[in-house]
Amino acid sequence: MLKLRKTSLFKKQYKKMISSGQYKEEDFVEVLKKLVNQEPLDEKYNDHSLVGQKRPVRELHINPDWLLIYLIDDEELILTVVQTGNHSDLFGHKQQF
Repeated sequence: MLKLRKTSLFKKQYKKMISSGQYKEEDFVEVLKKLVNQEPLDEKYNDHSLVGQKRPVRELHINPDWLLIYLIDDEELILTVVQTGNHSDLFGHKQQF
C-alpha cells in the first residue's frame, strides 16, 4: 500500500472540479483506491507516462475529460497526486511537473 501525498495545486484543482457539479467524487475515489493499493488499472483509464518529463510522471483519465497527473516513488512507497482537471486546464499552456 502506498502513502498518499497531495500537492497544494492538486487540492485546489480537485475542489474546483467537484464543486463544478460536472464530475463525481466517487469516480476519483475509485481510481485513487486502485493506485494506493497498487492494483492494475482498467484500460478505460488510459494510464500512460508523460514523455519528456524529468520525473516519471503519469497521467490517467478518470473520465474522458477529467485527468489525473501523478507520480509514484517506488523506493519510498509514496503516491503523489500532482494535478487534476480537464484537458484545457492542464494542457492549455505549457506545464512543468
